[in-house]
Amino acid sequence: MEKKVLSEIDLIYGDVSMPSGFEINRDVLVIDTFVSKYTGKPFEFSIPWDMLNKYVREHIKVNYDIELVNKNFWGDMYTPLQNSELLLEINKVDLKNSPDYVLLYGVNVKNCSVRIYYDDNRKKGRSWDMPLVNNKFLLFPSTCVYFISNKHEDFLNTIHTITYDKV
Repeated sequence: MEKKVLSEIDLIYGDVSMPSGFEINRDVLVIDTFVSKYTGKPFEFSIPWDMLNKYVREHIKVNYDIELVNKNFWGDMYTPLQNSELLLEINKVDLKNSPDYVLLYGVNVKNCSVRIYYDDNRKKGRSWDMPLVNNKFLLFPSTCVYFISNKHEDFLNTIHTITYDKV
């Protein structure tokens, strides 16, 4: 008797544990997100963003043998009690040019969560909830619809999103 896994949904999450003295300056990421959102200009490359991106890509490669290449990146701010719309990072009519993975990173968050929707064979419309926490990330396939909820009554949550292609 043998078993072959034809498909699986990767959910990879954890802390961004930088070496002492090389911590990510999340304040810079908050400011960059604010500037991008309120000027309407694209999110700009910065050293803290590069540190985050390299950390995640290198650890995913070493621990899971998944090689990621950047597709796009941006920051979002959620006002108190604001919920996102249902989000999907692929274009269903252009799958070839759509990303393979989505990464969410808690830049400055309190009482915030993400819900990821997925199908498990005949069990359709399943969901998985995870709190978004400062300096933690969540990586999942871009084919999953997701939803972000800021449950805090007086806090502006800042979250970064990076999309990747799998090599």
